[in-house]
Amino acid sequence: MARLTADQLVAIEWLAKPKKGGKTYEEIAAMCGVTARTLENWRKKPEFDAEFRRAVKRVNDVRLPELVESLAEIAITDRNAAMAKLALQVGGILTDSVEVTTKGGDETDVEALRLRLEALKREKSEAAE
Repeated sequence: MARLTADQLVAIEWLAKPKKGGKTYEEIAAMCGVTARTLENWRKKPEFDAEFRRAVKRVNDVRLPELVESLAEIAITDRNAAMAKLALQVGGILTDSVEVTTKGGDETDVEALRLRLEALKREKSEAAE
């Protein structure tokens, strides 16, 4: 993997800030000694994009509690079901996974199931004849 230059790292830090730290795209490019077109080309490189995403995560991790709180507020005040679902998912209360448990402690008789399936297959083939 290609290493990023110091100028690319500077660009990433500015681009990752909320509202680009108050800078325009052109100002960030100028600070790095490149054109806006070069900055756009950097953005297309996988190694630049990967580091940019890491920087965005670092910058926004500190604001995550505020975001979660705002999700709950929107869900309550706007009666927004999508926000309620998202807030519950972020809180780990609502997941997409399904847990299945057996009750009674009886072991499944796999051999009996196999024999029953064979009998059903025989019945089906006899009915087809």
